Amino acid sequence: MNIIISNSSGQPIYEQISSQIKNMIISGQLKDGDALPSMRLLAKELRISVITTKRAYEELERDGFIVSFTGKGSFVASKNIDFIKEEQLRNIENHMQNIVESANVCGLSLEELLQMLVLIYKGE
Repeated sequence: MNIIISNSSGQPIYEQISSQIKNMIISGQLKDGDALPSMRLLAKELRISVITTKRAYEELERDGFIVSFTGKGSFVASKNIDFIKEEQLRNIENHMQNIVESANVCGLSLEELLQMLVLIYKGE
């Protein structure tokens, strides 16, 4: 599993793990029923504490992305991908509403805001 951890990120490591696994599920890289590495194996690969991977897996299970079975491991849950994408879209809309409000306070025009978004989206 290709997970990249950044120590310089302000985001806790368990959140980095869970968000990357969520993205793999949403994008279809991980499919319903796919097995995830054991918590111990993932911790060893990432050189982090098992407690951290346990917390990430617990968050993923709480949010309905994975299911865990004692003695068998953790697997991608068969959850409606359209529902997951809808949740993500709603999250994006909330962030965009905050951005528009901040842009209005600063007096940014729609064109300037779009230019900013394009630059950020392209990673420039």
